[in-house]
Amino acid sequence: MAHSPAMPSPVALPGVSKIVAIGSGKGGVGKTTVAVNLAVALSRLGQRVGLIDADIYGPNVPLMMGSTQQPRVGEDNRIIPNETHGIKTISIGYISPGDKPLVMRGPMLHQIIRQFLQQVEWGELDYLIVDLPPGTGDVVISLVQTVPLTGAVVVSTPSDVSLLDARKALQMFAQVNVEVLGIVENMSHFTCPHCHKEIDIFSRGGAERTAQQFNIPFLGSIELVPAIREGGDRGLPVTLAGPKSPQAAEFYAIAEKLMVRAEAAAAAATDVIEIS
Repeated sequence: MAHSPAMPSPVALPGVSKIVAIGSGKGGVGKTTVAVNLAVALSRLGQRVGLIDADIYGPNVPLMMGSTQQPRVGEDNRIIPNETHGIKTISIGYISPGDKPLVMRGPMLHQIIRQFLQQVEWGELDYLIVDLPPGTGDVVISLVQTVPLTGAVVVSTPSDVSLLDARKALQMFAQVNVEVLGIVENMSHFTCPHCHKEIDIFSRGGAERTAQQFNIPFLGSIELVPAIREGGDRGLPVTLAGPKSPQAAEFYAIAEKLMVRAEAAAAAATDVIEIS
């Protein structure tokens, strides 16, 4: 009987200290908004940061980062990532801009993800953030087959529908042996600008309860604020205003918690390698 070929082992990226995937079970929960603002917050906290837009079918990082130029190609046909707001970024949206949809099968997706990881001149990075597409499909498998992930962050709104899919994302990361560094609850509530009463549009607290259920850290909740959406639409993430900005403060608090978790996970992985 013929044996199927062994799957390739993930290979660390030279110069890249930690790789963190930002995922969700479903679309529409603000995953890219969280990924972009966490990347900016980490950078403002003194980290060297790169950002991969791995949502091949719906690349939103170019718009949210305010970067549209096509990446240059350097020596040995290596791609030079765009650098915006101090963050190195790559996206299929830079290469195929506009409204034209991309139609491709799994092997093509795998090739693009490998190229974004291995053929981009990332240089020295403390964090490479990977904005995953929604769901539990091919891109995640390609990612874990290509590079060792430090861990993942799952983003959800507090609604039962979002949490149902968020739990699937948690199970998926467990199946591929990727540690979940924490859960973020996005759009946790809205404060009425007239009466200043907090309104739970999508319910509230569900992500924190899910974190407790799965024994996973809860990194924080982000309020539904028009300024966050406006910043994303203008390519000026709210975290550019710094940690003292009311709209950005929670992103910075989450980034600081993420750094602690990621450092611990990276140290544990190093200990395992040394022992083996």
